[in-house]
Amino acid sequence: MTMDSSIGVIFDMDGVLVDSAAPHLRSWQLLAEECGGTVTEEQFSETFGRQNRDIVPILFGPVSETRMQQLADRKEELYRDIIRCDPPIIQGAVELVRNLHEAGVALAVGSSGPAENIDLVLSSMGVKEHISVVVSGDDVTRGKPDPQVFTTAADRLGIGPSRCVVIEDAPVGVEAAKAAGARAVAVLLYHRAEAFDGADLVVQRLADLSVSQIVSLVRE
Repeated sequence: MTMDSSIGVIFDMDGVLVDSAAPHLRSWQLLAEECGGTVTEEQFSETFGRQNRDIVPILFGPVSETRMQQLADRKEELYRDIIRCDPPIIQGAVELVRNLHEAGVALAVGSSGPAENIDLVLSSMGVKEHISVVVSGDDVTRGKPDPQVFTTAADRLGIGPSRCVVIEDAPVGVEAAKAAGARAVAVLLYHRAEAFDGADLVVQRLADLSVSQIVSLVRE
């Protein structure tokens, strides 16, 4: 099946390619324990999907820029240690990436996570060679719902945002995608359908999403 190569798909990572909520929560909790504190599930759920520079002050209080970076880097080290041996790849993720690539669709990852996390996940999935652009939290200065991560990804793909489909799991991610001028698909992993009024398509599972569904969003 051959498609128009001027169509781009931008995947969020956490909650789309990997079911990462539990390991992220555990890594924040381990970091808090190292610092003599605690992080609750409720605190974590209120920050999930945001950039570390926004999360650290919420969970640990005001800190210097240097200390913020130290805490963020340590948290991500802990996270990678947790998932390295058994990455929680979401059912259907590998197949969808490969099918889109075979269809000639340009692919990117746009995530608030660090580049090392994205590299680990894509390597574990065996799809690194299919992803032509990676935009991580290291590449942007503004977190979702600001559209910067997706406008940057579209720019690096060389495809206008209106020709891109963003696949997200979080309301702030869908908001960012729409603000970028892209079409947005919401996957119901952590949130209910009612949270995604702005999405162009809502699917229960990533495995329910087909190449033709994605492409039709751009061609409508």
